[in-house]
Amino acid sequence: MAIAQMEKVIIVTHRSQASELLEALQHEGICHILNAEEAMVSKDSPDLIATAEKPRDIENILNRLTKSIFFLQGYAAPQKGLASMLAPRTVIDQQSYNSIVSDEKLLNIIDQAEQTQTAIDQLNSECENLSTTLGMLTPWASLETPVEEIGGFQQAACLLGLIPSQHLEQAAEQLTELGAAIQRIGSSAGKNACIVVALNENITDVQKLLRSAEFEPVNFEGMTGTVHDLIKQHSKKLDQAQKQLKGHYDKASTLSENLLNLQILHDHYTNLLNREQTRGTAPATQHTVLLEGWVKKRNYSHLEKIISGFKASSLSKIEPAEDEDIPVEIENKNYVRPFEVITRLYGMPQHFEVDPTVFLAPFFALFFGLCLTDAGYGLVIIALMVFFIKKLQGDKKLMWMLGICSAATVVAGALTGGWFGDAIQQFVPTLKPLREKMMWFDPFEKPMMFFALSLALGYVQIMAGLLIAFVHNIKRKLYVSGLCDQFALLLMLNSILIFAASKAKVLPVEIGKYFGILAIVPAAVILLFSQREGGWGGRIGMGAYNLFSTIFYVGDVLSYIRLMALGMVTAGLAMAINIMALLALDIPYGLGIVAMIIVLVGGHGFNIAINALGAFVHTLRLQYAEFFPKFFTGGGRKFEPLNKEYKHIYIKP
Repeated sequence: MAIAQMEKVIIVTHRSQASELLEALQHEGICHILNAEEAMVSKDSPDLIATAEKPRDIENILNRLTKSIFFLQGYAAPQKGLASMLAPRTVIDQQSYNSIVSDEKLLNIIDQAEQTQTAIDQLNSECENLSTTLGMLTPWASLETPVEEIGGFQQAACLLGLIPSQHLEQAAEQLTELGAAIQRIGSSAGKNACIVVALNENITDVQKLLRSAEFEPVNFEGMTGTVHDLIKQHSKKLDQAQKQLKGHYDKASTLSENLLNLQILHDHYTNLLNREQTRGTAPATQHTVLLEGWVKKRNYSHLEKIISGFKASSLSKIEPAEDEDIPVEIENKNYVRPFEVITRLYGMPQHFEVDPTVFLAPFFALFFGLCLTDAGYGLVIIALMVFFIKKLQGDKKLMWMLGICSAATVVAGALTGGWFGDAIQQFVPTLKPLREKMMWFDPFEKPMMFFALSLALGYVQIMAGLLIAFVHNIKRKLYVSGLCDQFALLLMLNSILIFAASKAKVLPVEIGKYFGILAIVPAAVILLFSQREGGWGGRIGMGAYNLFSTIFYVGDVLSYIRLMALGMVTAGLAMAINIMALLALDIPYGLGIVAMIIVLVGGHGFNIAINALGAFVHTLRLQYAEFFPKFFTGGGRKFEPLNKEYKHIYIKP
């Protein structure tokens, strides 16, 4: 339940061993390596520069692999079922992996895929052009004159084009008035193929008229023969192109059988590129490469063992610079680790801060449970999480966290009597005594109890945040900060609370008077010492502002009313769904039972989904907006060791 302790190290290796050493480090995934700009050795020795060339050959192969995989995926047999969505990576063993990445013939598959893709693109373009040409020729099919002989008059111009049917009759009349002739040849898709002949002296007026009639000119340039023959020729070419296209589609389908092998190769080259880029950006001399970085303290001995296997390499510990940004990794017990999702989503703590995960975990689970407050819903989510944990590949922390939160939901629901809303009262009244035996209170009968519980939990979490900050400052020997910033606040706020409780006659008046006087002391400390820089005038002014700002803690506590609000909304909507289900039961002809089941399953399914999302988001907000600011800043640099990552496959250990 802490931030992992780090050791700064420097590995010096001969250039001839650098790639092999980096492969060993990448395989173990324990060393965070700095580039030349980050490494302190580069700043101490400016003559050390990263001189290695970019691995362009690897980048080129990787780009070609990416394009080939994308192309062949369109021709591979589609994966079906929910299982393929949850576990998209193919599981293989190490021996198969090694065999595939060492198979040089696979690079020929890339060549074939590229050639096939190029041919398919060209043939698709050719088919599209031929189809367009055939579409243009179709309305002119009855034209018997060879297209190259049309026109060529000395005193007149011949115009060919398409006129929409709604404009044809009017255009013909107006053309006749202008002394022009129009001949309709055929039609297609509501447009008429027409030949218009007009004297040269009238051609300007004729063209203006045709434009107003939405005339679309047609050009047979480059074509010879009759339209019938042209259609025949182009249809034959289209058939041939489509046959060729089918052959290439079949070839692409055959090549797609190698898709998994190409994906394995893609992952291999991705890791190789990361390794070579790390080597290329590390500070170096003519003969050596210097790998400066970080390793967890507990992994240092393992790193020593790795380096000892390379005769031309050495490992040394070095002291970090005073202002150096130390990478951070958080480590927690198994039952807390799932809640690291929340911390990582917010941002890693800085190396001198406290890991908030262990502190937020119980609050997050409890608040999530109170927001849903339904044991039935909790059981449904637990069942779903068990399924996802079994089927899902990769990191399952979120599923485990939701499972733990759902267990808290079951407890909260049992204590408040929520079992799919009031389903027990409505559908299984024989279980009412058992439900009432487990109940602590009914939120609808005692809403103020739920209200008070929400405020109390909020107050406890905010005080916990201040207490964490106080203890952490004391551990870091920042005694003044701890006493003046957190302890003074803790003492004053709790004294005021006890004083208010005595006024409400919850506690004896004498105790209230004592704590009312006691609250003056921490208030004075905040006024005088919460700002410890600058002149006394500025310090007191800022202290007065800080003292006044404690009123905002009331708003922070009131934010926790959302726990009650969301819990009652979930229960209220569940009760409404049950009422609708009972009404649906009255539908005649035996359809009522079916309708009731649909309403119950669909309604409660929707309620679970929408309110589980609301519970997660609002609980998250309480941690980030109310709890974390009391003791946690974040913004730390994440510990990112050089390791192997796989996008398409999962190698069995």
